[in-house]
Amino acid sequence: MKFFYLLFVIVSVSISLTAQNDTISNKFDDDLLNDLSDNSEVQLLPDKFLVTQKILWGQKGLMRNFKAFELTPENRTKELKIRGYFFKTHQTLGMLTSAGMIAQGIIGTQLYNGKYQLRDLHEGVATGVNILYFTTASLALFAPPKIIPEHKGYSSIKIHRALAIIHLSSMIATNVLSFYLEDNPNLRPYHRAAAFTAFGSFLAAEIIIKF
Repeated sequence: MKFFYLLFVIVSVSISLTAQNDTISNKFDDDLLNDLSDNSEVQLLPDKFLVTQKILWGQKGLMRNFKAFELTPENRTKELKIRGYFFKTHQTLGMLTSAGMIAQGIIGTQLYNGKYQLRDLHEGVATGVNILYFTTASLALFAPPKIIPEHKGYSSIKIHRALAIIHLSSMIATNVLSFYLEDNPNLRPYHRAAAFTAFGSFLAAEIIIKF
């Protein structure tokens, strides 16, 4: 019961913070879209954005081969709306991923304590967490880029991205180590450390982006 109560609290707080953040973000996005529609001289792409975004949305990106996504102010307006949808879905799946990681941590601890009947459940939850995690990451990595460039200095988004590097590396390490555990039980402490690092940095990234 304590586990489910904890999940309920985490999800409830996250939804509340997300709703507040979306209210501010939506007003800002509406103003930006109006400016873009009214001013053909606005810079359509930022000077710097992710390589993964450039593959799809750069000046010569794959999406530019379709007429609906030619680089014009009107199409960029549509892309920003798509970006908003991507990131709202990113936030929702992020909360589900956190819940799955908590469940996996509890099951994994019981498995390490000798409850080997939970092995199949552990593997099933791991598959679900991996699907959620990498889908969540893909939504951010391949979303259309924004227009306004990054501000210099401290920002919550920069910390969020730094934490993303940590939890992505930790998730990859966790999965790689899991393949070798059966034949190398001495790797268990490293696998567990990688998993908890992934969860801690992922949860921290979720929290910091709300402020």
